[in-house]
Amino acid sequence: MSVEPAKNYHITYMAEALVEAGRAAAEGEVPVGAVVVRGAEIVGRGHNQRETWQDPTAHAEIIALREAARALGTWRLDDCTLYVTLEPCAMCAGAVVLGRLREVVYATTDPKGGFVGTLGDLSCHSGLNHRFQVVRGVGEAEATVLLRQFFRDLRGRSARERPRS
Repeated sequence: MSVEPAKNYHITYMAEALVEAGRAAAEGEVPVGAVVVRGAEIVGRGHNQRETWQDPTAHAEIIALREAARALGTWRLDDCTLYVTLEPCAMCAGAVVLGRLREVVYATTDPKGGFVGTLGDLSCHSGLNHRFQVVRGVGEAEATVLLRQFFRDLRGRSARERPRS
């Protein structure tokens, strides 16, 4: 696994993932967005839908990967890159391995669930049959602001909604 500096095209596609994260926030979902890119084309988009769909697997990455596979007519996404605003969890990193993506570019780490370097690293696990490249920190400031604001608002709502004794 190598980590390379952000390139202009990484910034462009991460901006699209951030748009998806904004959609998630507008729907009351944790603001995580993802896009799958092949060549210069976005072939899959997704944002968190766990609350809306009441589905624990409805993460931005999974939705974007499913859309990409449908668009391309194959589950083998070996010439694709996933751009996501938050470090993928174990489930999503596993889906990247199973889909054989070439690369994952993410904005900010997830200290409570990240599995592409933080809590573990499925990108280069020696026991797996596929490895992928990782680029970290592209769009980090923007993604962090979205996440912090969402959780700040959530904590504020929870405090206001609590019954007073």
